[in-house]
Amino acid sequence: MGTGQAAARAMSNAVRVTNRAGRSPFVILCDHASNHLPAGYGTLGLDASEMLRHIAWDPGALPVSRRMAEGLDATLVESCVSRLAIDCNRPLAAHDLIPEISETTAIPGNAALTASQREARIALSWRPFHEAIDEVVAERLREGRETRLVSVHSFTPVYKGVSRPWHIGIIHDEDSRLAAPLIAALQGLDGITVGVNEPYSPADRVYFTLEHHGRSRGLPCAMIEIRNDEISAQTGQRNWADLLTGIFEGLEPEAGEAPGFQTGNGRAAQSKA
Repeated sequence: MGTGQAAARAMSNAVRVTNRAGRSPFVILCDHASNHLPAGYGTLGLDASEMLRHIAWDPGALPVSRRMAEGLDATLVESCVSRLAIDCNRPLAAHDLIPEISETTAIPGNAALTASQREARIALSWRPFHEAIDEVVAERLREGRETRLVSVHSFTPVYKGVSRPWHIGIIHDEDSRLAAPLIAALQGLDGITVGVNEPYSPADRVYFTLEHHGRSRGLPCAMIEIRNDEISAQTGQRNWADLLTGIFEGLEPEAGEAPGFQTGNGRAAQSKA
């Protein structure tokens, strides 16, 4: 990447990389860390209160990610712009890359964007976030450092009127080298309901960041979804972060080569992660 591009990314404040030299094999990614909209975007025509909802970000995901990164001595890459401006966990061709409707809420500021406005959103947040991950991963691989990617998200207890019983979900495709031991560790704990490819699966198009940066390189990866009422306060954030940190400290991916890359796992799509 050229100096001009690096400077532009730095000025955008769209992405933050913490503990780049972390010794852990894990790199933690937080795609929907922030509900921030840069100056000039206002609230995209929404009431300010809407920016506190899950449609704008993944509440609680960033504090959990930060505490895990600190406990593991892991690198953390976080997006610093709301998913309502552009969803960094979607391919550029996705119809909901810049959602005109999020869940059931219309986003007036996203309606009928021109090609230039769309490109400005991509340059604002999507491109800086993925360039930062690419740089981190490529640097680690050049140095011969073991690398495992984990993305951290949160989900709503009720989605379009349907209750979700899981406290935590582990999302993976046919490469379960990292997900399988993580699921087994969580299922061995009392009082925790674990979703396997619930409440989403790769078939819901929510696995893009891990597909793009992990699966394309044959790296072990998995996606964590924590129900957001579990991590709405500091106590829950700390408890879940410490629980997951303890599991990851002793976690070894299953042996074997990564299966060939494919998107989806055959389950019907739902939409928003």
